[in-house]
Amino acid sequence: MGKCFYCSSESVTISSKIGVCVKCLRKGLGLDKIRETHRSIRRKFGLTLQTPRFNNGIKCRVCGRGCSLLNGVYGYCSVRSIDGGVMKTTTSFNSIVGTYYYDPHPTNCVAFPVCPAITGKGYPKYALSRSGEKGYYNIAVFPGVCNLNCLYCQNWEFKLMTRESSPVLTMDKLVNAVNEWTTCICYFGGDPSPYSTFFIEASRKILYRAEEIGLKIFRICWETNGLWDENLFLKAIDLSLESGGIVKIDFKAWSYEVYEALTGAEPEHVDKIRKNIARVVERAGERGEPPLLVVSTLLVPGYVDEYEIDAMTRFVSDLDSNTPYVFLAFHPEFELTDLPRTSRRHAERAVEIARRNGLKNVYLGNQWLLSDLY
Repeated sequence: MGKCFYCSSESVTISSKIGVCVKCLRKGLGLDKIRETHRSIRRKFGLTLQTPRFNNGIKCRVCGRGCSLLNGVYGYCSVRSIDGGVMKTTTSFNSIVGTYYYDPHPTNCVAFPVCPAITGKGYPKYALSRSGEKGYYNIAVFPGVCNLNCLYCQNWEFKLMTRESSPVLTMDKLVNAVNEWTTCICYFGGDPSPYSTFFIEASRKILYRAEEIGLKIFRICWETNGLWDENLFLKAIDLSLESGGIVKIDFKAWSYEVYEALTGAEPEHVDKIRKNIARVVERAGERGEPPLLVVSTLLVPGYVDEYEIDAMTRFVSDLDSNTPYVFLAFHPEFELTDLPRTSRRHAERAVEIARRNGLKNVYLGNQWLLSDLY
């Protein structure tokens, strides 16, 4: 049972780590304390505490965080810095901190309702069969980096990878991971955006290798928070559009205050994420099945409430009501261990609101996590 420091309301859906209920949070109350919470978490892992913005610095244009760096100062991602006036990473241009593994189809894909490997959507151009691709594999790439600081991150181990600059994954090794039993690659994390230049170049080489070894189909997919540099994001969209892949954007909240409390994103970052969702929608009409964009939202109890859900789904529906929207159940993880799992009532209400706002393809994922705790 958590308590709001401002209005004194008590509920199982108020996190003591945040210390503020969602209504007070949307009034801007408690943000200074929450910002210090984010800094303390990052300090524990040895990561850059906040977005560096030096007036006379060099602007990093690899992701959308907007860091401006001086010599020896690391960006928010904590892998990029300036050395002698040149942008460098803790590895090299041809390597990253990260790893990969082979994930058998059908896999636990966020885009499961429309994924060609599961549903056969896009057959015959983008899927091997009408019934999916059982027996084949996705190359799941896990970069050890991110440009957000989600309190509930389910893959928080990436922070250890960032800190240790290990393991190192070379471009050649990643490209050679493509074999006759692979049909797609998905970059997740963490997040692929801080390593976007590496992944874009690797993807081009991967598509060439796929063609070279005679693969009929090979899709490029991204699972991302959406905080990208515009120009690089357009290149990533192109790769997915051409290959039959899907861009999966995790739309975490609507209100600037809720977004910042949960993820450390600042208002300008939230605006960039919204614009990048719109950018994918603008290209989606260039291809039929499978859909180019899938939007997902994690239903964080107490914070991603009906107000947030209504605003997010209205925004996406106004862009394109055919956009698939997937709601995901929350379970306690990382710093938000004092919140319950998403309730069935919360999830069903989210689906109802999304459909009321005109979205035609609304889905509920990982239902086995749903609870009756609130």
